[in-house]
Amino acid sequence: MNALTELRPAVTPATRAAPRPPGLAASTRLAVRLAWRQLRSEKARLASATAGVMFACLLVFMQLGFRAALFESATTLIGAMKADLFLMSPMTLASFRPEPIPRARVSQALGVEGVAAAAPVYLAQSSFRNPATGTRRTIQLIGFDVEAGVLDLPGLAPVREALKQPDTFAFDARSRPEFGPVTAMLAERGPFPVQIGNRDLRVVGTVELGSSFGADGNAVVSEVNFRRVVSGRKAALVDLGAIRLAPGADLLVTQAALRAILPPDVGVLTQAELRAHERRYWEEATPIGFIFSFGSLMGLVVGMVIVYQVLFSDIAGHLKEYATLKAMGYSNGHLSRVVLGAAGILALLGFVPGTIVSSILYGVVADATFLPLNMTAERAAWVLLMIFGMCAGAGLLATRKLRDANPADMF
Repeated sequence: MNALTELRPAVTPATRAAPRPPGLAASTRLAVRLAWRQLRSEKARLASATAGVMFACLLVFMQLGFRAALFESATTLIGAMKADLFLMSPMTLASFRPEPIPRARVSQALGVEGVAAAAPVYLAQSSFRNPATGTRRTIQLIGFDVEAGVLDLPGLAPVREALKQPDTFAFDARSRPEFGPVTAMLAERGPFPVQIGNRDLRVVGTVELGSSFGADGNAVVSEVNFRRVVSGRKAALVDLGAIRLAPGADLLVTQAALRAILPPDVGVLTQAELRAHERRYWEEATPIGFIFSFGSLMGLVVGMVIVYQVLFSDIAGHLKEYATLKAMGYSNGHLSRVVLGAAGILALLGFVPGTIVSSILYGVVADATFLPLNMTAERAAWVLLMIFGMCAGAGLLATRKLRDANPADMF
């Protein structure tokens, strides 16, 4: 035996390199596989947990959908106006209850550089007599200058000339059915008289706008016919001023110029600011926005309680197995990843059917209420994050039970 061999240390089991522990990604995959096998072993418990998450997902989707439909329907009329700036009374809280402004302010706006057109818009609520049953219902009356072209609604162009005739109006085909079969009667017999307020007007066509939380239906009339129906309104007062800018005019510069020359009895808002003003009314000045938000929160709380109970029971039922894993060297962090993996699986299992059912219910509710209720990718992404957060929170609470998995107490 040579010297080199004698100096080489002997290789023993103790001196062999210990195997490297798996990385975080591999450890997480193992934890998720174990979580799925545990959930799958109790099919009844898995079904009840999935149903609970699906219910929470469904409730959140419906509440957020109603909330979005509220804001969208409240600003539909504003979005249908081909205007860059609006004149509105600072006292107006919402467009369906406007405070009037002097008509002279609309004329003054024409003197500002960059303004191409300025037209008055009239808004009022009046009674509408159902032509089939004779019952009355409140309808939103929209009056505008037909020649100005500030209103852009589907179906308005073919009846624009007819609206210039005395005592005529266009009916909103997306109004609630309680107003009667106006569209069908119009297609069957042509223009016919309908009583709005205390005056008979002929319906000469239909437009598409849609109902909202503030108005169940709409009727579009000319400026002159509006004053005939709302006879108590002074001709010198209007509800909105719609302003279109000349090509190339700067929006903010023109807005500042208008604010500089107009008295404080009128505000100058961009279309985005008017939409935000309308949204703020429904969100802050009424309890509706809070109710929808609170309903979403309650759905998440209910789902979180259900998931927590399922995960807690699962840990309690497998406490000896968890203690065995601890005795084998698995850390509390790894076992916590098993529980959180189960929570993530439940979130995914409940979200997919919840989204499908919510999409179906959106169509049913939209057909029944005539509200713009549609599933959007952005809303689905937000709900997915909330459902995962809900299940993760329940999982973190349930991991406290792992402290009871003490190998010394079990063996």
